[in-house]
Amino acid sequence: MVLFETIAVAFGMFSALPLPQPSWNEKNMRYAMCAFPLVGVVCGGVWAAWAWGCAYLGLPVLLRAAGLCLAPVLVTGGIHLDGFADTSDALASCAPPEKKREILQDPRCGAFAVIRLCAWFLADFVLCAVVRWDARALVCLGLAFVLERCLSGWAIASFPMAKNTGLAHTFAAAADKQRVRAVLSVFIMALVAALVAMGRAAGLAMAVTA
Repeated sequence: MVLFETIAVAFGMFSALPLPQPSWNEKNMRYAMCAFPLVGVVCGGVWAAWAWGCAYLGLPVLLRAAGLCLAPVLVTGGIHLDGFADTSDALASCAPPEKKREILQDPRCGAFAVIRLCAWFLADFVLCAVVRWDARALVCLGLAFVLERCLSGWAIASFPMAKNTGLAHTFAAAADKQRVRAVLSVFIMALVAALVAMGRAAGLAMAVTA
């Protein structure tokens, strides 16, 4: 029961999928970051299903690219893009650290967030349009969706928080950090090995970049 609640907590926080949500407590949040990579599994599955469906139906390349670009956003609800936008505004301000933290908490979207989001979507769309999506590429990208979430969870359990409030601090404070790091470290090593085995030089480049 706690296992399913733990998975539900991870999906409730890091995805937009309509799953039943238990009340968060010490037990089901302790290893929630270990379940975070499962969101990446769903992203990779949706990504591959869309690519194969487009190929089967003979849909235009640009339509396929648009779906590949938007699929992770639809699965996650854009939570990571929201953080990217806030961070873009804060970093571009060139302000002192305290002021940057204030900008991070501001719900309004600044000019730099809009500019960098547009640039990100344009680059992602173009890449999705030009890459040859064979089975190897789809598997490598699916593994990458999982790997990046393993690294994110590992970081939350390893690095100090910028402040003592917020969702990241909530998950970090509730986590059994030593065991979360150990589990995610094993996942990371396995995923890097799989990327290299499947993608060879390209897989290694993806792992190093992550």
